[in-house]
Amino acid sequence: MMTRPVRGFDFTEHMRLLCVDMTQRIAALKHIQMNQVAVGFCQTRKDVRHGFYASLTPMRFEAGSLLTQRKGKTYTLQRLFSPDGEEILYILNFYVPRFLDSPFREKLITTVHELLHISENFDGDIRRFEGRCYAHSASQKDFDERAEELASFWLATRPPTELYDFLHEDYDSLQKRYGRLFGKRFPTPKLIRLQQDIS
Repeated sequence: MMTRPVRGFDFTEHMRLLCVDMTQRIAALKHIQMNQVAVGFCQTRKDVRHGFYASLTPMRFEAGSLLTQRKGKTYTLQRLFSPDGEEILYILNFYVPRFLDSPFREKLITTVHELLHISENFDGDIRRFEGRCYAHSASQKDFDERAEELASFWLATRPPTELYDFLHEDYDSLQKRYGRLFGKRFPTPKLIRLQQDIS
């Protein structure tokens, strides 16, 4: 029995292919194995422009640990596997339509920004900096400028235009062209308290 092709635009698959190319061309991202990064989307209200454009959820705690302690209690995190049995170490979500309604270059910068958060050890933890602001270093401005620099570098390497042409369009124009946008969704992983706490 033949299956009918799904009509519409597979947003998360296009974003996954874009990220694969970025991790191959940008030296600072070459440690990332995209087969262990789940790319999904979250729906946002169309008339609200403020809020997240994308987010990265690590599937491990500090230094790649499966365990963490909070107020003397020990927790692990719900684990996620691909259909091929590959363990997912990160969930990269894009917030639609908000992400698609931002300017073209901002879309590229946002994507690189989130990929930059992935630990250089690719162990399921985020890239950590010294000090209180361990996620963005002492200066979020510097972190953002680094993401912008790398996005510009990627574009200058002349990647195939079919990888990113869709980012020149906003949500409404893509929907008008393809009929609908669809893609993968991933629930927020749950914290699981272990019965036996670490003393």
